[in-house]
Amino acid sequence: MPGRGTRRARMAEILRVDHAGELGAVSIYRGQRAVFAAAKGGAAIEQTLGEMEGHEAVHLAAFDKLLTEHQVRPTVFTPLWRAAGFALGAGTALLGEKAAHACTEAVESVIEQHYAGQIKELETREPELAAELSRFRDEELAHRDHAVAAGAKDAPGYGLLSAVIQAGCKAAIKISEKL
Repeated sequence: MPGRGTRRARMAEILRVDHAGELGAVSIYRGQRAVFAAAKGGAAIEQTLGEMEGHEAVHLAAFDKLLTEHQVRPTVFTPLWRAAGFALGAGTALLGEKAAHACTEAVESVIEQHYAGQIKELETREPELAAELSRFRDEELAHRDHAVAAGAKDAPGYGLLSAVIQAGCKAAIKISEKL
């Protein structure tokens, strides 16, 4: 991508979409936690989800800072992604623990691929950001692996649920990069 303006525009896309993704992740975990906090016997999963939400909140704070430093506006869809994330989290939690884990597995699988592409793109021209994205990706992979170990793939309708969530994530990525 030649030209300084093109690089700046691409950096804006990367920061905007990653900020949106982390905001969505925090919202998903909040929705799931709200359901499990109110459910009998939901304390253990609610605590685990809270820990994962904490990781996502750290990522979100990093992108908040980067948006400010690079003078990039967040996506115009921020309010929608916040509401949609919460609804997705609450909806999957209402389907049960395995469905909540299936949601995590589906989202984190898309995010891992997304971050991997960005890391490869940035490793020579923005090595510090690439290293930070690598750390975030590793935490996302840990979330995915935990979800799989907790029975994500045993959720009722796993194949359909996962496909729909992954398609939604991919669409949100494309939209958030540009808008």
